[in-house]
Amino acid sequence: MEEHSVDLPVRQDAALAALRRAAEDWGAELEQGRLHLPVVQGLKRGVVSGPVRAEATDEGARIVFQPEESRLYIQTASVFILLVAIVGALTATLWPFFPKLLPVSPFGALLALGGWFLVLSRLRTSGPDEFLVMVGTQAEAGAPVSSQE
Repeated sequence: MEEHSVDLPVRQDAALAALRRAAEDWGAELEQGRLHLPVVQGLKRGVVSGPVRAEATDEGARIVFQPEESRLYIQTASVFILLVAIVGALTATLWPFFPKLLPVSPFGALLALGGWFLVLSRLRTSGPDEFLVMVGTQAEAGAPVSSQE
């Protein structure tokens, strides 16, 4: 899996403290250099796990997360709602070719819009990159001390 990293303008110990605070706020588990990060990837949810470390750099510190294992599952209720929405959309769009569908086409349009509002408009992505942005925010808010001090 792809390595994720963020450079921070703080000392290594401050970067580790920001990592701990961000993990607590995110709902992740950080134990003995291993991060178990809850993620959302569209219709998939789960946990990504791997080692995380803080390295000292010339400008401060770098947090590096190397995902090794991911346990993701598909949200079946959302998939079912989308399938029903597709049937509704087909009903609403095919009635000119099949006039017998005209009486149910408004209901089909409501099903299609319902799928949009219930599922598609709420899809989010939150993974390692967003978590590391949060670590950077925590570092800036907590202790923006440069490594030259």
